[in-house]
Amino acid sequence: METTAASQPSASPPSPSPASAEASQPVTKRLISLDAFRGWTMFWIVGGGAIMAGLQALGHNPVIDTIVYQLGHTPWQGLRYYDLIWPSFMLMTGMSLPFSYAKRSLTQTHGQIFLRVFRRALALFLLGSIRESVNLKHPHLVELSSALQPIGIAYFCAFLLVRKSWRFQAAVGASILAGYALLLAFVPAPGVPAGSYQQGTNLVAAVDIAVLGRTHEEGWGTVLSTIPTIATTILGLLIGELLRSDWPQKSQIRIMALVSVSCVVLGLAMDPIVPVIMKLWTTSYGLASAGWACLLFLAFYVVVDVRGYRKGTFPFVVIGMNAITVYMGRTLVPLERIVDIFTKGPAAAVGSFGPLFQATAVLGVEWLILYWMYKRKIFLAA
Repeated sequence: METTAASQPSASPPSPSPASAEASQPVTKRLISLDAFRGWTMFWIVGGGAIMAGLQALGHNPVIDTIVYQLGHTPWQGLRYYDLIWPSFMLMTGMSLPFSYAKRSLTQTHGQIFLRVFRRALALFLLGSIRESVNLKHPHLVELSSALQPIGIAYFCAFLLVRKSWRFQAAVGASILAGYALLLAFVPAPGVPAGSYQQGTNLVAAVDIAVLGRTHEEGWGTVLSTIPTIATTILGLLIGELLRSDWPQKSQIRIMALVSVSCVVLGLAMDPIVPVIMKLWTTSYGLASAGWACLLFLAFYVVVDVRGYRKGTFPFVVIGMNAITVYMGRTLVPLERIVDIFTKGPAAAVGSFGPLFQATAVLGVEWLILYWMYKRKIFLAA
């Protein structure tokens, strides 16, 4: 990990236009919306879900029940909000690349930046290993169903395209999704017919067993399904380059909206043939989830960076600028257990408000720690 006085690369200065990563002029304006969107996404992982569950414990109502329903992964086929969190991070990883590349290219050669990206990708992979090892209580080097490792891989792969034209980048992303769809549709495995998307009986699970000697009971695929995550990161790369370009802001918004809606519609239209399944990262899921994630970012971009409304998003910015800190901290520091020492008694005294009180207390302590770091410009990055 490294400590910086600026945010993670995702919100740093910029890079290329739709034409190429070297074609545009350096832009110093910061994308606050990217920090806010990252913080919003992290919020639901680190405490927002627990707060919603605490509200539900006070009594059911359609709004809270719907939110709680959306804050759980789809058991197999389908799409909920929680299924968009991982693709959102892949998208943001790609978006950050043009910004950080342009900033660093002012003082570093491409080779130097390459080495830094490689080290950062390796650090993300190893952080994923540490996180899973702690969670599983035994050494666990490869766990690709944990977001950090696929993010590290996709980040490095996307970097290899950072100086290519936007057409080449788009072609690579589309080819990855098309190739992955054909692979699942036409390649069989022992005991698995070609085109099977059944839980436990599919090519992705079969490859996991062959390569890793294991697969997840829930049906998560890892080795093969890491490949299409690169396409989502490439989409983020294209969006980052668009935002750095000299295209009029209204045109940028229209393009992002068109691409987002097109991805969602195409992904959902494929569902009868190629099911939308997060745990296999099917091509239909890759398209639909990336489209929704892009629409969510677009909403933050319009509100925060276009219209300039930032006060309401500040709590999310504080979280977003130290996302790795809070993500890893949840695993390495037993914060909930520590806070529980002081909140268990009061929680018992307030009856049905107890779960909400405890969830709010934990999230409050987390946020205050991150705010302390924010005020002192302490930002940890891989």
